[in-house]
Amino acid sequence: MKILTTAVLIVAGFLGSAAADERLMKELAPTGKLRVGVVFAPSKSLFFNVKDGERAAGITADIAAALAQKLGVPVEQLLFPNSGLATDALEAGTVDVSFMPVDEDRKKRIAFGPDYVIAESTYMVTAASGAKTADDVDKAGMRVIGIAGTATIRLVTRTLKNTTITPVTSVDDAIAAMRDGKADAFALSRDSLPTYIKQVTGSRMTEGAFHYLSIAIAVAKNKPAALAAVTEFMNEAKKNGELRRIFDKHGFGDPVAPLTQ
Repeated sequence: MKILTTAVLIVAGFLGSAAADERLMKELAPTGKLRVGVVFAPSKSLFFNVKDGERAAGITADIAAALAQKLGVPVEQLLFPNSGLATDALEAGTVDVSFMPVDEDRKKRIAFGPDYVIAESTYMVTAASGAKTADDVDKAGMRVIGIAGTATIRLVTRTLKNTTITPVTSVDDAIAAMRDGKADAFALSRDSLPTYIKQVTGSRMTEGAFHYLSIAIAVAKNKPAALAAVTEFMNEAKKNGELRRIFDKHGFGDPVAPLTQ
């Protein structure tokens, strides 16, 4: 099992190739498997996967499988309903790698490699809310919800000044709140929302965005060989078209994030 990349050898420094390889596997696949934190939702998006029995299918599930193949180890999925729980698992060492939106809070806890896409964040709003643009959401009486522990809810909590902001555990819970009239606006990425709008009569997406969010591969902190390896892997997947093929397979024509130097 070898993944001898220039980045890994630089991080390994004075170590020879065998020692560098041993260090990498100890950091990135210590159990002999690549344990991947996969976030799921009812519908696929650039970030969310969908459950398929005991496993999940989607963009990040496929990227993880390609990484495991490169390493020459089996992949094991651990499924989470939100990226906050995936962050906790990565920090605790119960998963080896995951994918999630990047923000300053998470940078203090885990290490990010290259982003694979830049997503536009906006709102799903009810007809009764009267909101047409993202800016319209920031008004007195507006009940905004977001997924607990995520970069999105942290962002809206910091930026919205006149609203009530409430966390929910999952996308399913958010849609139920919108449908039951318990919330007026749901903050999420634009690519995720079309399916859910069909489930809440009269709802729509707001015009404009309140943020553009990088979504990236991540490993635990203080694992330099692992970080170098996933960085090299993601950059190569951008250059050789593998990421583009994965996006296309799942029906997403969005551009892959630019190459990280």
